[in-house]
Amino acid sequence: MKKPYIPTPPSRAPVIKKTPVWRERLYQYYLLTRLNRPVGIYLLLWPTLTALWIAAEGFPDWGVLIVFSSGVILMRSAGCVINDYADRKIDPEVERTVDRPIASGKVSPREALILFSALALLAFMLVLFMNDLTIYLSFGAIVLAGIYPFMKRYTYLPQIFLGAAFAWAIPMAFAAQTGGIPAVAWILFIATVLWATAYDTMYAMVDRDDDIKIGVKSTAILFGDLDRVIIAVIQVMVIISLVMLGQRLELDFYFYTGLLVASGLAVYQQYLIRDRQRDKCFKAFLNNHWFGLAVFVGVMLSYV
Repeated sequence: MKKPYIPTPPSRAPVIKKTPVWRERLYQYYLLTRLNRPVGIYLLLWPTLTALWIAAEGFPDWGVLIVFSSGVILMRSAGCVINDYADRKIDPEVERTVDRPIASGKVSPREALILFSALALLAFMLVLFMNDLTIYLSFGAIVLAGIYPFMKRYTYLPQIFLGAAFAWAIPMAFAAQTGGIPAVAWILFIATVLWATAYDTMYAMVDRDDDIKIGVKSTAILFGDLDRVIIAVIQVMVIISLVMLGQRLELDFYFYTGLLVASGLAVYQQYLIRDRQRDKCFKAFLNNHWFGLAVFVGVMLSYV
């Protein structure tokens, strides 16, 4: 007996929901500003908070704290955007950066410039709530953030320019909290520039081979085989500067305990970079977040 014909129901292809264009753009901007990698925010935040606590001799004014915390996020994001814009022809040649939004063509250079301008403008609008001295100093911050990414084409010391850009929040913080910039602010400024030079050299060690091929300059290339020794010397200079700061401010046991922890972390970073392995050098760079935190906690507890 013949079986009755039963038609096969048409197969239904799975429905693929398309991501809205605006959401995809926001996601690319999120990646471009590196908000998915907040360690850069921490490296800028800890010395800024340290400066605010010293300037206020304890908990700073809420308004100043909010402005500077928000400004750190905005300016670090702006710095990442202008850095990728400056490196738009370099990043496709570097293994670690080939997938960045501009390098991969997902964000146009024009979009990046608009985003940088918007972030810098927002940060400047926040500063307008501060006193005149802080507003004047903010122009220096914008200039440093704008020129740093281009320095690797002209000098082997772009890490020092990064340090100055990151440390510029320190005199601004003192100006906002006290209306002036005392000598201790510049001691902390120098310590922060030195610290940034050390950790950004570790970061540059990750890309050293690629940078040499494409002609980009860095302290990692300049120092050559002496990189670990020179980084160690700079780290010692950072600790000495912070000891001078503590003595000048007559800080107590808590500060020096934090400094001892930070010194231990510096030794650990030297252990990580001992063989110059890329992943270990990057791990040493990331570890500096804890170094900055240890110093800040020591200062904060000294004013409790």
